[in-house]
Amino acid sequence: MKFLVNNSIEILRPSLLEFADLETADNVERFHRSLPGYKPTPLINLSQLATQLGIKTILVKDESHRFDLNAFKVLGASYAIAKHLGEILGLKNDELTLDKILADKSKYENIIFVTATDGNHGRAVAWAAKLFGCTSVVYMPKGSSTARLEAIRNFGARASITSSNYDDTVIYANQKAQEEGWVLLQDTSWKGYEEVPLHIMQGYFTLVTECRNQAKGVWPTHVFLQAGVGSFAAAIVAHMCNFTDRPTPKFIIVEPHGAPCLYESKKQNKGSPIRVEGDLTTIMAGLACGEPSHLAWDIVRSTTSAFITCSDDVTRKGMRVLGNPLRGDQPVISGESGAVTLGVVFEVLSNKDYNTIKYALGLGSDSNVLIFSTEGDTDPGMYRDIVWL
Repeated sequence: MKFLVNNSIEILRPSLLEFADLETADNVERFHRSLPGYKPTPLINLSQLATQLGIKTILVKDESHRFDLNAFKVLGASYAIAKHLGEILGLKNDELTLDKILADKSKYENIIFVTATDGNHGRAVAWAAKLFGCTSVVYMPKGSSTARLEAIRNFGARASITSSNYDDTVIYANQKAQEEGWVLLQDTSWKGYEEVPLHIMQGYFTLVTECRNQAKGVWPTHVFLQAGVGSFAAAIVAHMCNFTDRPTPKFIIVEPHGAPCLYESKKQNKGSPIRVEGDLTTIMAGLACGEPSHLAWDIVRSTTSAFITCSDDVTRKGMRVLGNPLRGDQPVISGESGAVTLGVVFEVLSNKDYNTIKYALGLGSDSNVLIFSTEGDTDPGMYRDIVWL
């Protein structure tokens, strides 16, 4: 593992926190509750594992139970689509519900949403677009799993795999949106494209809202967050920083060695995020992103306590530990991108070679660790190959 301490943690400017306030989170959750089949995903307390590793608590938010999509991404995609359609229909934020939007379906049903994806986001866009009665087009980078491609097509999307890496596929999706008059629904941002990514990030607030209701008074001291472009991590950080009556946790960003765009952006410290070139080789498909979202970077660079990159073997370990728990702990089916944070926590606390990281992060007997298992077995064949090894 590579480890980088952030020695320039700042208090976020109020302007960077406004989008993540508590009222917005309430509106977002109200919208999600209007969707068919909504229920909070489990927050699992791995008490036996925490004891073995010498810390107080390990809480795992298990997103394998999110609707029938096996991943958290639908929270962002559905809310962003609802916001877009709500603006067309003149609905206020506290009026956004599925029923109110569908009541005026004839005013928007010709809209086509397009996105680039490593898998989970594209499936979420396809599912949400179909729910609202719209069409979706999804482009995937080279090397994408055919299982993930078919899962997207199963929700009615026109989906295909390109010959480019993730970042170039995003560029292609944007070009197609401009040429065809489609609506780009991308979970990364750049100058001139910020509104939709911001709405996607707001959709993720429901994760924290549910955790607060489920954690029974436990507030995390450490939050480990996996990052692709960084939108998910930045959303969680920004929203949790709005709880000014509670101590701010230490936030730790985790990325694969093959796609360390946030780590390298912080390490090079040029002020602006940098793009990592190449094929972005990793089994963590959802994290194989070479360029950070600019919105996310502005938040993450000044609030994250540390950046960690790790090998694919670390997430394999996390998948096995979650899937084969100690007696008394509940199993969690977690995919390659979902289990990496648990894999890092396990390695840091069980491997003496990483004691430097353990002590730098202040992990000890009073630590409450929160992680998000962001996906289940979204590639069932790969999951079995790893966990059944």
